[in-house]
Amino acid sequence: MSSFLSKNAALRGLLDQHLGSLAAEEGLSPESIISAIEAGTMVLLGNPAHPGLKPILVGQPARIKVNANIGTSPLSSCMETERRKLKAVIEAGTDTVMDLSIAGDLDAIRQSLLADCPLPLGTVPMYAVGQHILDASREISSMSPDQLFEEIEKQAKQGVDYVTVHCGLSRRGAELGSRPERAMGIVSRGGSMLARWMLDNDRENPLLEYFDRLLDICLPYNVTLSLGDGLRPGAGVDAGDAAQWEEVINLGLLAARAHDRGVQCMIEGPGHVPLHQVRTQIQGIKRLTNGAPLYVLGPLCCDSAPGYDHIAGAIGGALGVEAGVDFLCYLTPAEHLTLPDEADARAGVMASRVAAHTGEVALGTPRAVTREAAMNAARKALDWDGMARAALDPTQVEKRREPHKKEEVCAMCGKFCAVKMLRRD
Repeated sequence: MSSFLSKNAALRGLLDQHLGSLAAEEGLSPESIISAIEAGTMVLLGNPAHPGLKPILVGQPARIKVNANIGTSPLSSCMETERRKLKAVIEAGTDTVMDLSIAGDLDAIRQSLLADCPLPLGTVPMYAVGQHILDASREISSMSPDQLFEEIEKQAKQGVDYVTVHCGLSRRGAELGSRPERAMGIVSRGGSMLARWMLDNDRENPLLEYFDRLLDICLPYNVTLSLGDGLRPGAGVDAGDAAQWEEVINLGLLAARAHDRGVQCMIEGPGHVPLHQVRTQIQGIKRLTNGAPLYVLGPLCCDSAPGYDHIAGAIGGALGVEAGVDFLCYLTPAEHLTLPDEADARAGVMASRVAAHTGEVALGTPRAVTREAAMNAARKALDWDGMARAALDPTQVEKRREPHKKEEVCAMCGKFCAVKMLRRD
């Protein structure tokens, strides 16, 4: 028994039940999976309290995973809409879902999503605490640390599989992130609430100060800590500044502490990063955080594409995967503008899946290379069924093909088809 796995009974139980199927699905040996989990470079997302859960592995060389965010807001709160979005992102092929709800009955919403979602479900517990305080017209600085830890424990018992917790955001980092020379200041909702709490109370972040208490809560349920990037750059010009790296250094130290206790960790990353800085950002974060699985939002490589941020994020995501990213959080066409609808959510999942596959093609991973070869063979044979099977989104092949599905060629070329031009049969 390894020293790490011996400390996490819940994780051992999940591996006993699922290791064979996970190895077959990922094309990896059981031994390599165990070794990576022991080293902290791979995590198994799964809380035994989540009914009907299919746990997944995050961390290369496992397949790059994609997350979809859903959830209510004070300006748009409808549980039925969130259920439809959940169905849409699952059908689009997301690997995990995060409930970022900040309006309505959050316990009821969370428990409904847990019941309906067979995929790992993540949350940001600070949102629930913040909702309770702000809806009562109180300042976030009135929060007690006990409120936050009690909320995390409640969600762990409910079955939440991973939680974003901004443990690396220190009192010093809050000051650095709030300086006027930082173009966008602090753009993380959870990070901004904790920064306000620290600055108003002149105290250290309770998630940092009482980190061992957090570990005690998460260990029995195998709740993976997604160590949040509260100081991620919200503008390209902020990428790589002192505030960001101060937090990253803290995250690396905390991830090592968690691993020593048997608690799994992922690291959350940027954010808005110019294209020429993506590789160095990813490699720097990976080095400072001991190679822990890296979960990134984008990165968005430009700031001026509202309505198309899923594209800006996919560009950075593909380059990020090739540089070492393990887990992509989607962006949708609604980013920076409004709450995404079902169509936005589906577009976001597909953009991130394309980015993930593009990065894996660049890495030469066998599953990606095999898919590319299948598509090329089908295209050369004008085998439309084969193209659909090889496509990341078969429904799009079928939908766009529908008006001319009886034709052997596509509607763009017709009898000018280059593939048929050189046939001698």
